[in-house]
Amino acid sequence: TDEIMQQEIRPLVAVDIIEQLHRQFAILSGGRGKDGAPIITFPEFAGFSDIPDEDFLNVVTYLTSIPSLEAASIGFIIIIDRRRDKWSAVKASLTRIAGAFPGNLQLVFVLRPSRFIQRTIADIGIKLYRDDFKMKVPIIMLNSVSDLHGYIDKSQLTRELGGTLEYGHSQWIHHRTAIENFAMTVKTTAQMLQTFGTDLAETELPNDVQCTEELLSAHTDHHSKLKDELKLAVKQGATLLTCIREPVTRSANSKLSPDELENVATVERLLAQLDETEKAFDQFWTKHHLKLEQCLQLRHFEHDFREVKLALDNLMEGQAGFADIGDSVTRVEHLLREQKQLEEKGQEPLEKAQSLALHGEQLIQNNHYAVDSIRPKCVELRRICDDFTNETKKKYDILGKSLELHKQLDKASQWCEAGIYLLASQAVDKCQSQEGAETALVEIEKFLVTAKEHQLSNPKEFYNQFDVILTPEIKANAQRILQKLEDVQEMFDKRQVSLKKLAAKQTRPVQPVAPHPESSPKRASPKITRPAGLHRPAQRCSPTRARGPACPRGAAFDCHSQPGAAWKMPRVQPHIINELIETERVYVEELQSIIEGYASEMDNPNLVHLIPSALQNKKEILFGNLPEIYEFHNRHVGAAEIENCIENPELLARCFLKRKEDLQIYEKYCQNKPRSEALWRQCGDSIFFQECQRKLDHKLSLDAYLLKPVQRITKYQLLLKEMLKCSKNSEGTAELEEALATVLDIIKSVNDSMHQIAITGYEGDVSELGKLLMQGSFNVWTDHKKGHNKVKDLARFKPMQRHLFLYTKMLLFCKKREENTDGHEKTASYSFKNSLKMSTVGITENVKGDNKKFEIWYNGREEVYIIQASSVELKNTWISEIRKVLTGQLEACR
Repeated sequence: TDEIMQQEIRPLVAVDIIEQLHRQFAILSGGRGKDGAPIITFPEFAGFSDIPDEDFLNVVTYLTSIPSLEAASIGFIIIIDRRRDKWSAVKASLTRIAGAFPGNLQLVFVLRPSRFIQRTIADIGIKLYRDDFKMKVPIIMLNSVSDLHGYIDKSQLTRELGGTLEYGHSQWIHHRTAIENFAMTVKTTAQMLQTFGTDLAETELPNDVQCTEELLSAHTDHHSKLKDELKLAVKQGATLLTCIREPVTRSANSKLSPDELENVATVERLLAQLDETEKAFDQFWTKHHLKLEQCLQLRHFEHDFREVKLALDNLMEGQAGFADIGDSVTRVEHLLREQKQLEEKGQEPLEKAQSLALHGEQLIQNNHYAVDSIRPKCVELRRICDDFTNETKKKYDILGKSLELHKQLDKASQWCEAGIYLLASQAVDKCQSQEGAETALVEIEKFLVTAKEHQLSNPKEFYNQFDVILTPEIKANAQRILQKLEDVQEMFDKRQVSLKKLAAKQTRPVQPVAPHPESSPKRASPKITRPAGLHRPAQRCSPTRARGPACPRGAAFDCHSQPGAAWKMPRVQPHIINELIETERVYVEELQSIIEGYASEMDNPNLVHLIPSALQNKKEILFGNLPEIYEFHNRHVGAAEIENCIENPELLARCFLKRKEDLQIYEKYCQNKPRSEALWRQCGDSIFFQECQRKLDHKLSLDAYLLKPVQRITKYQLLLKEMLKCSKNSEGTAELEEALATVLDIIKSVNDSMHQIAITGYEGDVSELGKLLMQGSFNVWTDHKKGHNKVKDLARFKPMQRHLFLYTKMLLFCKKREENTDGHEKTASYSFKNSLKMSTVGITENVKGDNKKFEIWYNGREEVYIIQASSVELKNTWISEIRKVLTGQLEACR
């Protein structure tokens, strides 16, 4: 580049004097003397003396500048052809050449006029005026071209001078113009490359991704354009070279003149310079382009770093706000779920951070120029990830200890409550006899055996174990429960002392006397609330034993009222009926308060401005068919109807059986529950609900009360189960079992329908598939005859997780998906994958090698689905249901 930029700029180029050159009063034919001297010919030209001095000087100066310095240093040979002219023209030509020729002269040949007189005059004139011409070189006067051939070979002379040298003046001008244009193109291209290189070197790297991308694009485009210019220049030089060599290419006998050979050398030299320039520029561009790309990589890395850092900071901030360790088992479990959600939420930014750090290290390994900027960011990302992981582990450890602590405290508290209930349930009149006292002592001793499992036997060790998480509130609660343990233990000690004394007394035998029915003591059943999970088994009288003082009416069992009558059936424990009555009354009152305090208030014009826009005209979505449930319980299944069942528990069972169809309203309510919960999450914190809650003086918000129907249907199940325990193998047991089965069937239908409404992607109408009989998750393998062997092998060893829905008409295969909704519990959805018509399937009940597997096949085993249940029992249940469907279809066909 420097060589081209520093080379001498010729003062004249062909295009500047193109008109003068075309006049052809002087030519450089390309011929050479015997010693290689360039020959300049002045052909016969009528108006030679009229040529302006400036034009003459420009032409001869240009012609003398074309040969190489080596050739020009030998000296030029001038041939003046004036054969058809006069001596005056010869004299004028010699005078002008002698006065203005810029080059080094060696010889001057003059072809003197051919006419006799003019030749004579020329011979005399040359002798007389030789000194006037001031030429230091010989001037040789020639009579003919044959004389010229004695000095210069014919091959170096044009045809006009009797030679064989091919020369076309127009072509010569064209070549000269093209060569000079090409030289200018090379120079201009080199200047553009140098300017662009200077601009690139002085360019400041941008600080953001967009500007860097724009700069890289602009520089790349400019580089592409310059490369195109280079290609055009190279193409121009190659074309020019071909044109100059064209005579040799056309004829093997042709030879290029020395000037033409010099033209070839000139073009080749320019092409070589162009190639060197391009290589130098490419080397520079490669470095610059690499730097720009690395700059863009850096800006992307910095941009991603800022985003990931912000996400990690938010994550760490959320973790830092997780300071609560819980004050109950429920609260701690809720915190653990929240911690799990936070951990799952953090997986994506943590993975991005690890990936970004790895990317940064790769940039460093690839010799990025900004290593000092990238490495600290990689270290920072890994540090934050490690901090979050370590802090999460600490949170889990602390919450785990907190959960263990509160479980121990709860167990101890439940043990205390159970103990208090046991002591309270021991009737005083029953314990007056020796037998009753001994029975009570046995009960107490059995109960005290469980004390070691629940008591905090070593308070000091307890405090040391949980010292990390013992807040003042938790410590106060623990001390309260420890004190309660001591108090309960003291109560048992005192009761044991009293019972031992009663058992030790020698009392006289008591004659069994059955009082008359009308004189039997009537006592209201005590409403004692027992700890959850604690069921005291019902006691029965001996069939041959009459009621005496130790068997009062109103205890937890019942005898015949006639003297000496045989035992008929035990009475359901009164607390179960009482609990059912009391909770039913509270339930109806709560439903009424919700309808009047919330649903009706949504139509209150004074409060309409407080209702969020998202809640407008969506009362039916929020409350579902809650008014229908309220009307049903208020009219039919209220406390009054249940009170009629106290004396006859079997009536309670009939009550449930009679209302079997009506209880389907709970299925409708539960199906709407997801929509209701989604609407509540969107609008639950509005002032409208806060105002309604304040007026009702409710401690809990509306969403807690909207769960009551779901809890209620489950409550019926639990109470019926407890009644069955108390009335086992008695009259009315069958009806209680049928009532429990009815409630369980409703719960199953509710549960199945909740799964069914979560099916997505099924194009048909689910309601047209018949009754939903079963649903559940399985491992599924497929083995299709039409499938590729590799696919079959893969499917054979890797099961798919599929959720199956069995209808009377169709079997659906779905994929279960779980996703968080606004930070709440995960909600499941079932993405439809495949379906089989039950009218075209077959079943293989046992699969070799695994008793939990069975097969469902389609179209003569063209498609086979191997299904693995979680247990043999579940498999048998499904096979039984499928068999019923297939048998029913067969009977229908018959």
